[in-house]
Amino acid sequence: MLDYTKQFQDHLQSIVQKEAPAGLYQPISYLLHLGGKRIRPILTLMATDAYHVPVERGLAAALAVELFHNFTLMHDDIMDDAPLRRGNPTVHEKWNLNTGILSGDAMLVQAYQSLEVYEDSLFSSLTRMLSQTAIEVCEGQQYDMDFETQSHVSQESYLEMIRLKTAVLVGCALKMGATVGGASNQDAQGLYDFGVLLGTAFQIQDDFLDAFGDPKVFGKQVGGDILENKKTILYHQAMSQANKADQDLILRWFSEKTSSGKAEEKIKAVKELFESSGAKTRTQSLVVQYTEAAFEKLDSLSLDSQGKSIFKKFGQNLMERKY
Repeated sequence: MLDYTKQFQDHLQSIVQKEAPAGLYQPISYLLHLGGKRIRPILTLMATDAYHVPVERGLAAALAVELFHNFTLMHDDIMDDAPLRRGNPTVHEKWNLNTGILSGDAMLVQAYQSLEVYEDSLFSSLTRMLSQTAIEVCEGQQYDMDFETQSHVSQESYLEMIRLKTAVLVGCALKMGATVGGASNQDAQGLYDFGVLLGTAFQIQDDFLDAFGDPKVFGKQVGGDILENKKTILYHQAMSQANKADQDLILRWFSEKTSSGKAEEKIKAVKELFESSGAKTRTQSLVVQYTEAAFEKLDSLSLDSQGKSIFKKFGQNLMERKY
């Protein structure tokens, strides 16, 4: 089996980033080399390979997806006023706010430029896919910001938000790779649908790990979403299952701004409510549910058994991850 991660990393290292002006390009290089799981570009390469086209042909599309993803991270960090990204200072903290905005803008342009290596018809198809995904990601981000000030957000609205903000880019990564690989429109769309389901499972698992992950493995503070009063899937499951007294407790904790002295108390109390209400178990079940739905979609494609098994193994690893 090909090492897709290594192939993409080698390609990323080979890209010669412009040196001047340094204030524009150094932050881009900095963020791209902070690491990350590289899930999206790996999926693009997997999809290209699944249709028996050399993986090298998918590298430009994989780079476009990763550049776009990191552009969203750079701007998300500004909107969230986040001090750290992957354990290191965020771009706007290390440089300044204007640098974070402008370098992020440049990354978005670079994402489209990386697709220029493809012939016109393929370039046109891939840019349309990326543009449709880009506007949906923006819609998801707006919903996420809107939810911060809304007292009631339904679980359906929350799931739609994570579909737009997270899952559609996973679907796009697969569809772009399949298109480069010469897949039929039906298969390319089927892989997109598989990716959206898998991306939803991925985000639900992220919500779960934020509360119940192992701090030594998770890589960031456990309970961060609780401290920020984020109404994740755990919150929705708890509110739909808890008794009235516990619902009132949850609402009280999530209506308060957390002081540093009460942080540990709040995390402990809310996690106990998530467990006693059954939200913890039901959230784990939702990860399985979305992953199995993704596998059902995969089974409907004309891919050979080897291609399907590689995607299934990838999905199972995502479902079982601890970080």
